[in-house]
Amino acid sequence: MTDTLNHYIDGASHTGDSTRTSPVFNPATGAVAKNVRLASVADVDTAVAAATAAFPAWRDTSQAHRQAILYRYRELLNARRNDLADILTAEHGKVTSDARGEVARGIEVVEFALGMPHLVKGDFSENVSTGVDVYTLRQPLGAVAIISPFNFPAMVPMWFFPIAIAAGNTVVLKPSEKDPSAANWMAELFTEAGLPKGVFNVVHGDKESVDALLEHRDVKAVSFVGSTPIAKYIYETASKHGKRVQALGGAKNHMLVLPDADLDLTADAAVNAGFGSAGERCMAISVVVAVEPVADDLIAKITERMRGLKVGDGMRNCDMGPLITEAHRDKVASYIDLAHTDGADVVVDGRGIAVDGEASGFWLGPTLLDKVSTDSAVYKDEIFGPILAIIRVPSFEEGVALINRSPYGNGTAIFTNDGGAARRYQHEVEAGMVGVNVPIPVPVAYHSFGGWKDSAFGDAKAYGPAGIAFYTREKVVTSRWLDPSHGGINLGFPQNQ
Repeated sequence: MTDTLNHYIDGASHTGDSTRTSPVFNPATGAVAKNVRLASVADVDTAVAAATAAFPAWRDTSQAHRQAILYRYRELLNARRNDLADILTAEHGKVTSDARGEVARGIEVVEFALGMPHLVKGDFSENVSTGVDVYTLRQPLGAVAIISPFNFPAMVPMWFFPIAIAAGNTVVLKPSEKDPSAANWMAELFTEAGLPKGVFNVVHGDKESVDALLEHRDVKAVSFVGSTPIAKYIYETASKHGKRVQALGGAKNHMLVLPDADLDLTADAAVNAGFGSAGERCMAISVVVAVEPVADDLIAKITERMRGLKVGDGMRNCDMGPLITEAHRDKVASYIDLAHTDGADVVVDGRGIAVDGEASGFWLGPTLLDKVSTDSAVYKDEIFGPILAIIRVPSFEEGVALINRSPYGNGTAIFTNDGGAARRYQHEVEAGMVGVNVPIPVPVAYHSFGGWKDSAFGDAKAYGPAGIAFYTREKVVTSRWLDPSHGGINLGFPQNQ
């Protein structure tokens, strides 16, 4: 009999009123591993009521006591990080090294939240008018909601809930129904660390539960990560109901390669960033913009590295695992035929490859496309799979202009030995995160994560629902000047820069 994953409300497993469920697959075998309950509006009401009831006492709990609980949570996470990573591999499909990197990056945010007493300090201005002083207080909002995606079922929730909870808020997390078990595991561990009942709750579900959270009068803020159309919907709906919103959307991340770049470093980076986690990353590089005459040599080096990648079950020491569902795999694979129809060269076709795993898994190997047209959906769409497209341009200026015409502005990178070109690029390119000889410019916890243009709506700072809105558009630049010991191929999520 297949197990059913319940909600986690008020410190305990909660069945709820709804009888609807959804299957949770093991992507490496294609088999249903369990079912997950899909919440009704009444189930969401129960979770929000628990969070609302817990808020006054948690708000009034001393910062020292909150930090002690958070520190115990950090210690438990460190001790059991491999258990959480195994859950990610079993339900998402990413390989073990990638799963462990994800957990490590999530723990970084928990550690960042340990500094919350300093971060929530107010300001004081003396004698702003005669005999008048002014000071500010930073106070928690109340019950807040997190709606997180399937591609990082541990790290993305940990971008938000440790900070929100450390600041004195209570949380309702709605994870993806495709890989929901990590959310329950993290919530149960927080209870073990001493977190009071109702401070951290998990409801599973689909659009019905999402809409219930967006419209609920007692939910004070919403944080979301997902596709651009849904991010826009989240932002418009939640803000219409008077909530603070941060909604991070989709991406089409470009990597500009100048002729003076170290092509071995660049090829390693393109493979790492294009095919790690089967391309199911919002920070994946999906387009390489090659400034001629570099394209042919770069393609040769990328192709050589692709031949050595091992695709298979994430538990079997492979480089790349399956995609999350059969439907998603088929959608991603359809872009290969579309690329050919639109005139691109299919340099490496990932369909039908030999894998170290069950034939019934949701497999698609790394795919490389050359001479992709900017008019093609292969270029325009966020494919979210292991397909890397090459576009050739004649100059640095045309490369930057092409990137800036994209409706997305999440992350981008430049590979060059020219410090002047790197500096120009980081200032001129329209993206929230920029890498210089770094393919995945993911900032560490104490820098903001967030894109520009259609990659983010609302307050895009990843400081949790209690974050402060700053009226500037931030750009985070992560740079690495060339080092021959750059490490070669490693498709795992970067644990540090």
